[in-house]
Amino acid sequence: MRRRIRQLHRYRDIVVALVRHGFGFLVEESDLLQRLRIPLRGFRVEDDVDRKTLGLRIKNVVEELGPTFIKLGQIASTRSDLLSEDIVKELKKLQDQVKSFPYNQVQDTIEAELGQSIDAVFGHLEVESLAAASIGQVHRGVLRTGEHVAVKIQRPQAAESIRTDLEILADLAALAERRFAWARRLQVELIIAEFSRSLISELDYTKEARNAEKIAAQFKDVDHIYVPQIYSEYSSRKVITMQYIEGVRLYEEDQLLALGYDRARIAKRLIQALFHQIFVDGLFHADPHPGNILILPGEVIAFLDFGMVGRLTVEMKYHFSSLIIALMRQNTDGVIKAIYRIGFIDEDIDMAELHYDIEGLREQYYGVPLSQVSLGGIVNDLFEVAYKYHIRVPADFILLGKTLVTIEGVVVTLDPTISIVKLAEPFGLQLMMERFRPKNLTASIFKDITDYGHMLVNLPRQSRELISLIKKGKMHLDVSVSEADDILRKLDRIGNRITFSIVLLSFSLIMMGLIVGSSIVGRKPNFLLNVPTIEVGFVVASLMMIWLLLSIFKSGRF
Repeated sequence: MRRRIRQLHRYRDIVVALVRHGFGFLVEESDLLQRLRIPLRGFRVEDDVDRKTLGLRIKNVVEELGPTFIKLGQIASTRSDLLSEDIVKELKKLQDQVKSFPYNQVQDTIEAELGQSIDAVFGHLEVESLAAASIGQVHRGVLRTGEHVAVKIQRPQAAESIRTDLEILADLAALAERRFAWARRLQVELIIAEFSRSLISELDYTKEARNAEKIAAQFKDVDHIYVPQIYSEYSSRKVITMQYIEGVRLYEEDQLLALGYDRARIAKRLIQALFHQIFVDGLFHADPHPGNILILPGEVIAFLDFGMVGRLTVEMKYHFSSLIIALMRQNTDGVIKAIYRIGFIDEDIDMAELHYDIEGLREQYYGVPLSQVSLGGIVNDLFEVAYKYHIRVPADFILLGKTLVTIEGVVVTLDPTISIVKLAEPFGLQLMMERFRPKNLTASIFKDITDYGHMLVNLPRQSRELISLIKKGKMHLDVSVSEADDILRKLDRIGNRITFSIVLLSFSLIMMGLIVGSSIVGRKPNFLLNVPTIEVGFVVASLMMIWLLLSIFKSGRF
C-alpha cells in the first residue's frame, strides 16, 4: 500500500510538470488522469510556453522531476541516433545540482554498511563533503592505518526513490508504445529498460569498485596512467573507499601552464589510453569528462569515477575498427557495411537513399587534412543518418560514440593540432591483423563450423516440435491490417476460382450424362426448344475451360 501511495504521489508530480511545460496533450491522450481521478483543468500552464523550443520544454520537465529524470536526460543526450538535434542540444545542458545531505546520515550509512563504528575505521573524516551528486557524495578522510582516502556514500533513500521512478517510467513507456506511433518507432520501452539497468548498476558501489580494479589491471605496466587503489574491506553496496590523490584537474588550464606540463603529451597519452581500452580490452571509461581526470607530476594521467563503463564484444571491436578504416580510406561501401553490421537495419530500408547520404558525408570530409577531421563529428553525423533511417544502434556503441565526443572535446583544448582519427588507425589496423592471423582465423572458422553443427544436430528435434505445434493448433501467425486485407482478397479470389472450377466440373458431368444417355437411347437429345444441347454445351464448356486456363497463366502462378 505504501508503495502504491508513493507511486500515486509521483504520478501527480509528473502530470503537473508535463502540463506546466506544454505537454498536456500527452496527459489527455493517456490514461494518467484516470489513474489520478482528477480533471486536467486543475493544473496550470506556464504563460510563455509557446515561445520555448521543444528541446527546452523537455529539459525543463526533466529538471523539475529531479535526479532520476536528470540521469535519464543525460543518457538520452547521447542518443543522437534517436532524438532530434534540438532535443539533444538542450539535454546536454543538464547538470546534477543537488545539496549535500547531513553528516549524521553519512555516519549512520557508513556504520550500517561496514558493521563498525566510524571511529574504528577512520582516524579522521571531514564533515564537509568534497562533492555531491544525485546518488551520493564524497568525503575526504584518513584510515586508522594512515592512508588518505576519498569515501563516497550513497544518499539515504536514493535507491528506494530511484526504483519508484523507474517503475513509473516503465509503466509510462509501455503506455506510450500502446498509444503513440513515435514511441513505438523510438522503442521507448527498450530505452527505459537500458536506462534502468544502467542506473540500478550505479546504485551498487561494489560494481564500481570492480570496474576500477579491471581498468587498473589494463594499465599495470604503463607508468603514465594511474588508477586509485580501492580499499575493498571498507567498501560495500552503498560505500566505496578509495585512495585520495591530489593533482590538477584538466579544466584548470592556468595550473597546467604554471606547472609547465606538456599539454600536447597529455592529450596524446589520454587518447591512446582510451583507444587501448576500446580496441584491446573492450572495457572503457565511459565518462572521461575533465572533472574525472587528474594530471599528476610527470604528465601522469589519473582516472577517477568508474560508475559508468562501456563494454564491447570482439565482434563490436572489429566492426568499429572496420568503420574507422573505411572512414580513413573514404570508402562509402565500407562505411555502409560497418553500419549494417553494427546496427539493426529494417528490411524495408531504402539502401539507395542510405548510400546517397553516406556518399554525401564522404564528400564532406573528402580532401580534408586528418588533423582537421573530427572523429566525434563523424560519429554524430553517422548517428543523424541512423536516426533518419531508423537504424537501431546498440547501447554500448552509442556510449562509445558519446565517450569519443567527450574525449575529443577534452584533448582538442589541450592540443588543437591533434588528429584523433590518425591516432585511432594503428589500433584499428592492429585489431584487424589480429583477426586475420592464421590462429585466430582458424578459431573463428572452427567456431562457425561448431555453431552450424549444433544447428544441424538440433534441426530434427526443432522440426518435430514445430510439427507438434502445428498439429495442436498452437502455431500463430501475426499479420498487420494491410497484410490481412491483402490476404483476404487473395483468399476471396482463390475461393471464387475453386467455385468456378466446381461449377465447370458439374457442368461437364451433366454434359457427359447427356452424351452417355443419348448413346444408350440411340437418339440425339434436343431439349429447350429444339436447341442442339450437346453441341451448345460443348462450346460453353470449352470457352469456360479456355478462360480458366488463361487466368491461371496470366497470374504467373501456374
